[in-house]
Amino acid sequence: MIGATINLWNPVHVAGFAVIMTALLLGMVHGITPDEHTWPITFSYAIGSYSTRKGLRSGLIFSAAFTLQRALASELAYLGFSRFLTYGNADYAIYVVVGALMVWAGVLIVRKGRVPFHFHLHIPWLNKDAEAVHTGQELTGGTPVWVQDPRPWMPALHGFIAGWGFGAFAIIIYTVLAPAMPSAALGWVPGAMFGLGTTIIQVLAGAVFGRIAARRGLSPEAIRQVALTVAGRTLTWGGGAFVVGGLFGLAFPGVANLSVATGLHIHNLDQIGLPIFLVMFSVVGIGVTTLIQETRAWTRRERAARATAGNSV
Repeated sequence: MIGATINLWNPVHVAGFAVIMTALLLGMVHGITPDEHTWPITFSYAIGSYSTRKGLRSGLIFSAAFTLQRALASELAYLGFSRFLTYGNADYAIYVVVGALMVWAGVLIVRKGRVPFHFHLHIPWLNKDAEAVHTGQELTGGTPVWVQDPRPWMPALHGFIAGWGFGAFAIIIYTVLAPAMPSAALGWVPGAMFGLGTTIIQVLAGAVFGRIAARRGLSPEAIRQVALTVAGRTLTWGGGAFVVGGLFGLAFPGVANLSVATGLHIHNLDQIGLPIFLVMFSVVGIGVTTLIQETRAWTRRERAARATAGNSV
């Protein structure tokens, strides 16, 4: 009977328990499908944590902040502010803000050249006299790279801001599910359940991404270098793409809103447009490509180092 009242594609006239279940299931779909508000950031922080436990933590922090935002926005929608939460092309402004934060975080994780005095580095190849760190690049050639672990406040800040993005899921929560709650005391529940559904999936994704970084057959320090390089590049270049995409959308919304229908009745997969391109560029084009390249490069270096050490014995 419950299943008959739940329609994730076009939920209307829902009430009671059906509202809660619809919000939860929509959140899980949101976490699974390639959403531009979650995937690039979750991938970056989780892979940058280079372990299943830390990857899970990063996914949890991001999703918890996202859940808090959706609960707050859901309450505001119940109170009659839904028209402001789904206003025009404001989603592109969110792209610019989130993209700028991604670039900032990427720069904090990976820096080239002279290391700032307040960085705490734990790198065995640190040469204090030369003020350089070996990250696998030949120091006789390119610029040395300094890396540091992402701090917990980074995914928390991103999760809260990214949650203000507007899309099909947000419209359903703010215009259908939140207003269907019986009182203002419960207006936050649909948003919170949506966030919980997203959290369940994103925490699992965070653990998987972190696991990928941890099971490469490399030394712990090599794993750290690979993971943080991937995180830094994904945040920096992906963030730059979000800024450009957001500015383009604000300047030319008619063009930016163009999309091609896929025929799939699944939110985030029913249309191929700018959001999908941003996800694919950030996660696949930058993140996965960098992961493969850096893993192969470090594997060659460590094999060569072992061979050299064996010959010198």
